[in-house]
Amino acid sequence: MELIEKLKILADSAKYDASCSSSGSRNESKNGIGATAFSGICHSFASDGRCISLLKILMTNSCIFDCKYCLNRRSNSIKRALFTPEEICEITLNFYRRNYIEGLFLSSGILKSPDYTMELLIKTITLLRKKYHFGGYIHCKAIPGASEKLLKELGRLVDRLSANIELPTENGLKLLAPNKESKKIDKIMQYVKENQSKRFVPAGQSTQMIIGATKETDLEIMNKSAAMYKNYHLKRVFYSAYIGVNHDSLLPTLENPPLKRENRLYQADWLLRYYHFKVNDLLNENNPNFNILVDPKCDWALRHLDEFPKEINECSYQDLLKIPGIGVTSAKRIFSSRKVFTLTFDDLKKMGVVLKRSKYFITCNHKYLLDPSMYQKKFIESNLILEEKTPLKKEYEQLRLFNE
Repeated sequence: MELIEKLKILADSAKYDASCSSSGSRNESKNGIGATAFSGICHSFASDGRCISLLKILMTNSCIFDCKYCLNRRSNSIKRALFTPEEICEITLNFYRRNYIEGLFLSSGILKSPDYTMELLIKTITLLRKKYHFGGYIHCKAIPGASEKLLKELGRLVDRLSANIELPTENGLKLLAPNKESKKIDKIMQYVKENQSKRFVPAGQSTQMIIGATKETDLEIMNKSAAMYKNYHLKRVFYSAYIGVNHDSLLPTLENPPLKRENRLYQADWLLRYYHFKVNDLLNENNPNFNILVDPKCDWALRHLDEFPKEINECSYQDLLKIPGIGVTSAKRIFSSRKVFTLTFDDLKKMGVVLKRSKYFITCNHKYLLDPSMYQKKFIESNLILEEKTPLKKEYEQLRLFNE
């Protein structure tokens, strides 16, 4: 098989792994920014906020497992391909020299056994690092069930590792991926946590959950994420809306992937990691799923209107973070600037505050931006919903490997 044909197959097969900041969902919005339908080059982010373009491929789409939701499962009749280590090096270096990419995301189906697959991954990355002296960013998938010795060797070669838990609960995993065991995935995460250093997985670890393939609530999903952040010090949990690529009686029948739900989970995840929210602030047994119409922060604020408005020149930093339309950066700017002068609504706009959301929840010098009579829950909620439905005007195209 020609190398270009392998690349088409194995880049396309990699698109369902979201654990390097790229979704496999087919979302071709005409009014929004970006697209997820085309595979090959995806984007991740460094700890300093830089966006990194990665070549995203599988080493092989052959697999000994038969996960119900996976396109590459062994029972599917699809075209299979396998890169040799030298071929992966050739593609990566050629793309890097042309400035298409800054690094590599390498995953794989399980070929023969977990140890055999890990040995091939290690051989590939060793060639890149030692023979070709490639110093770019490398994110690799750890194979659950492989030996600790191989995990240690791989971790010394890559910047980031991911071990995907796939489904939020053990019951879901047993139902749809009976060949996989959560304890093997947990073992990888625990080992990386205990051994992470400047020389071993310096960029940390991540994982992925498929959303909508099983019946877990958002509350169960967020509790799982919060526990993993706490127990394993993960850098990211990625959420991937379930795509119906297989027909099976155990799989749900969905007209469209739950992309809005995926988006709400990401927004909530951000609130947990950077805004000091707890899972039980956002969800509870009586309210176990996120509001699809408004984002989790706005939804929380609407359910706690008795705590608003916040006076922007007096409230604490923690209170600033809870105001819709105010992010971490703008909260820091507000907190430092108001020590020097009294802030106005114009000042907030210059600082990056999204006034079309925050104006319902704040005052400046104890004055509202709108008429005080308009600050009613139904009015605020309807305007926030309308704002979410308003499309962006500009269109941008994501990088792709092949012309369609």
